[in-house]
Amino acid sequence: MAICYTFVTTYLLYTGYINYTIMEDTILHSLEQCSKSRRAMQDTLEVISGKWKLPILITLLHKPRRFKELAREIGISPRMLSKELQDLEANRLVLRTVYETKPVTVEYSITEYGTSLKGVMEEMSKWGHAHRVMMFG
Repeated sequence: MAICYTFVTTYLLYTGYINYTIMEDTILHSLEQCSKSRRAMQDTLEVISGKWKLPILITLLHKPRRFKELAREIGISPRMLSKELQDLEANRLVLRTVYETKPVTVEYSITEYGTSLKGVMEEMSKWGHAHRVMMFG
């Protein structure tokens, strides 16, 4: 909310729709701070965007899964799952562990860094529920 407010306030001040006298009791943020916030949000969205990344992360929050188990549980094709897991692994959100068994067993788990997104996912879930209620009753 503060990020949205910061951006809107800065825009309104910049365009002259409001002036600083109206904002005397309000903490103002600089354009640089707004820009940093927008970049940070864009970075986050790039890492977790897409149809499958959040379902993968949410599933792995509960316990590590093998590749086929993950594909079956989420309902994703093996090719797409492989691509998404590579992206998540490159961003250090998912850990791929290979066990030297016959045949080789590969297990995926969420990293500690990936677990740091839990709060973000919970807030997105709350907002999604509220939005669904508002839109569909």
